[in-house]
Amino acid sequence: MTDVTIPVLIVGGGPVGLSTALFLGCHGIRTVLVEKRDGTSLLPRAPGLQARTMELFRGAGFHHDVRALELGDSHPYFEGGIIQTTTFAEIDDAVTLEAPSLDGPKVSPERVMGCGQDRYERVLTAKAVESGCDVRFSTRLVSVTQDEDGVTAIVEDGERERYTVRAQYLVGADGGASLTRRSMGVERYGRGTVFNALSIYFRAPKLETILKGRKFILCYATAAPGTLMGLSRLHGCDPWLAAPLYFPDKGESPADFPDERCVDIIRTATGRDDLDVEVVWKVPWEGSQLVAERFRIDRVFLAGDAAHLHPPAGGFGANTGIHDAHNLAWKLAAALHGWAGPGLLDTYDAERRRVGEAMAEQAMIRNRIRHGHADDATKAAMVDDIIITLGYRYHSSAIPGGDETAPVLGPQLDLSGAPGTRIPHVWLDSGGERISTIDLFWDRYVLLTGSDGGPWTDAAERVAKQLKIPLRTEIIGKGGLKPTDWSWTDACGVTENGALLVRPDAFVAWRWPKAVDDPDAELSSVLARAAGFQTIPEGAR
Repeated sequence: MTDVTIPVLIVGGGPVGLSTALFLGCHGIRTVLVEKRDGTSLLPRAPGLQARTMELFRGAGFHHDVRALELGDSHPYFEGGIIQTTTFAEIDDAVTLEAPSLDGPKVSPERVMGCGQDRYERVLTAKAVESGCDVRFSTRLVSVTQDEDGVTAIVEDGERERYTVRAQYLVGADGGASLTRRSMGVERYGRGTVFNALSIYFRAPKLETILKGRKFILCYATAAPGTLMGLSRLHGCDPWLAAPLYFPDKGESPADFPDERCVDIIRTATGRDDLDVEVVWKVPWEGSQLVAERFRIDRVFLAGDAAHLHPPAGGFGANTGIHDAHNLAWKLAAALHGWAGPGLLDTYDAERRRVGEAMAEQAMIRNRIRHGHADDATKAAMVDDIIITLGYRYHSSAIPGGDETAPVLGPQLDLSGAPGTRIPHVWLDSGGERISTIDLFWDRYVLLTGSDGGPWTDAAERVAKQLKIPLRTEIIGKGGLKPTDWSWTDACGVTENGALLVRPDAFVAWRWPKAVDDPDAELSSVLARAAGFQTIPEGAR
């Protein structure tokens, strides 16, 4: 007997699962989310929210709710970069290991921000529920099977009562040990575990004074014997987070770190033997690099750590997972609303697995540099953070105009309107309201054209009606939205009679630099392919 029937079942209630539920809810898709924890996270993990992540929250309409959680202006801490010193008391002599560029007014309407997972998960949960998700904590997945028509899951609640959930699709966002992935028999490839660490959350009221107000993302102290300890600044100071390494190959385990030893490590790293330290929590974890061989298994999808697991260097984990959630949500919504072609859902794997591989490799490069194990070739392979967070490129059949030879992460930031890249950010005047080009996209394709793009707007109306694929046109320039900071044609590489076809996720599918002889034929072919059809649907010819 089926106890619950739902379009989408989401397994895992961390940032990725909650974002999946929230984004699907914004598309009008009902979901059930099961999470084995009894509530949202108590730990201030994953504290760096990238500009692209904030753009996605902006599109869903709740970026202000997340931004309100910021304690002061966290941006200077990001600008402080990754530093290293002998002890924290010698902070004036710290050397810079990384000075990442992360955002800027010419590339995004949003800025990176610091906020612990313990705070923003509560907002994500509230917004997911508000958008129609049935969030069930203290509920775990027991088993999952699928057939041609859907997915059947057995779940167990906090009272150890089991029941059946029947869904058209299932999203496994259940972490590195994902039961969803293992149930589907999906293997992983990569370097495996590369280090072991112990997160020590602690209070030390005088540490702020010792650090002299120095702003940084992370500071490594080399003085603590037998380990390398990093102090995270983005988590704030109540509690602080330190993460010493330990070495199982030397017989070490978390049991070898009683509170007394943790206090000693913190004091040694600080350079103050009398520092008042209170250990609050201790959480062991592994830094691993593993990528699932498939992100889609018929009606089951993997996202976040269930799909790609990598060291935290760079802060790519939760952010990349949230980007997975967004990419998948609009495609699932398209399938459930009936306008996606048979190939659209396949493009989730095609696009996000290549990005996941690239993110995992870049996290590994940063990890080797920070731990002193990188050679010159490794250092040269490091790509700037702004390219990783905003400049990654998609390759799939849903980007029919894409360049397959272009790397997922290029050596330079390219947000110039090229197919496969996110649309350039340009500020626009919309009837007296200041909006970004990024704000134009959410639930449908958008054809952007200039002041002389009349033939494109006429064609778009006919093609959308013919193909039954949601599409609208936005004129930028005379008679439409007015750029206020720089030329949109220069930004996007088109003339005033050219056009861009942009997907619901703000990624460019095709670019026409100038007018064409038959815009109806051009647009019909490209839009159909971007929506997952190999050719124009038979009934739409």
